[in-house]
Amino acid sequence: MRIARAEPIPRRAAPAQSRATQRSVPARLESHLLVLWAAVLVGVSGGVLWVVGLNYDGLTGSAASKIHPATYLAVVLAGWMLLRAGNPVRPVAQALIHRPASVLVTISGVLLLALIAIRGGNGLAGSIDTFVLAGLLPILLMDRDAATLARIETVFHVVMLANALLGLYELASGQRFFPFRLDGADFAWDTRSAALQGHPLSNATVTACYILALAAGGGRFGPAQRAAMIALQLVALVTFGGRSATIITLVLGGVVGLVALGRVLRGGRIPLIGAACACFALTLVPVAVALLAALGFFDTLLERFSSDGGSAQARVDMLAVFDAIPFRELLLGPDLVQVTTLRRIWGLEWGIENSILSTLLYNGILVTTLLVVAVALYLAEIARSCRHGVWLPILAFVILVNTFEGLAGKSTLLAKFALMLIVLFPRGPLRGRAG
Repeated sequence: MRIARAEPIPRRAAPAQSRATQRSVPARLESHLLVLWAAVLVGVSGGVLWVVGLNYDGLTGSAASKIHPATYLAVVLAGWMLLRAGNPVRPVAQALIHRPASVLVTISGVLLLALIAIRGGNGLAGSIDTFVLAGLLPILLMDRDAATLARIETVFHVVMLANALLGLYELASGQRFFPFRLDGADFAWDTRSAALQGHPLSNATVTACYILALAAGGGRFGPAQRAAMIALQLVALVTFGGRSATIITLVLGGVVGLVALGRVLRGGRIPLIGAACACFALTLVPVAVALLAALGFFDTLLERFSSDGGSAQARVDMLAVFDAIPFRELLLGPDLVQVTTLRRIWGLEWGIENSILSTLLYNGILVTTLLVVAVALYLAEIARSCRHGVWLPILAFVILVNTFEGLAGKSTLLAKFALMLIVLFPRGPLRGRAG
């Protein structure tokens, strides 16, 4: 009798869904890291880093502490992107094709770093955080899925909400939790709220651009949520002490409001929900005014505009510094010792209150021209990748960043602003209302 040999039982193939889930694990991890990176970028200032033991804004301490954690995370994510591609040339080529201005800003930051090192100047980390981080951001967010961008947008809204509430609490309590510090000195005479963004003027710039971005239709908020957030941010803006930011926000925001009102009136129909919300808001105005008056809000507002601490005079005196430097030296970069001496003579120890002029004074006309062109192309490139409405916050940013040393020193301001535009004005249809 012949016994037939049993055939081996074939192994069941793994379901296609399981294989897809396994393959998506690295993608999900990368998405979560991007969300964490965005939270660190927007929510962690030099004041916050001081509390955890890092002297980010000061002159003393280790060199590693002078670079923002978001920059370290950006470099790690960029390295992972190169490894994930298998062929590092491929993502580099894609960046050059799709984000050439971002690559230019990154290269400009590296060149500025080399120039500062050759001339023996200070602020090496400034070129990295200000330009290299900003240049890497659009490249890292290039072609990201809608779910990742939606999570980053939610994080951005949450941080800005917490920033505004903390600023108002600092005004009411008189206590600042994360103020701008220079080697531990927190400048007790500066009573402006710092909240999560650190330097009050940087805070005011971010808040003003955020308000105008929401007013221009950015984000996934519904009408009631959008109006409430704009009102809260407007009140918080005053506590940060930015007079220019307040004026620009009111002027540009007023224009947007008038245009929207004219559009509604021309249409002949007013949404019932909108009318109900407007009536309800009007009933709350007296209560809100009384509460703000009790908190000293209007006293703070009047103080901001009645006394500028010599800021206007500093903008006049900084022009005299340039008169003392020959054009040939301005072209290639003046002597740093001479610049420091002239600033002390004219009482400008706290800085040249204009990003372009400050960069020109320290790095010369040629380098400044390169940086200005690179940043202009960078903002235009981001605007092209975003939907309608993005130019209103860009206009405000360009104006406000030149009312103080916004991009002339170490700052993550440009990267924060680029992140704001990318997540609030994504291409394609809106992804639904925020929950």
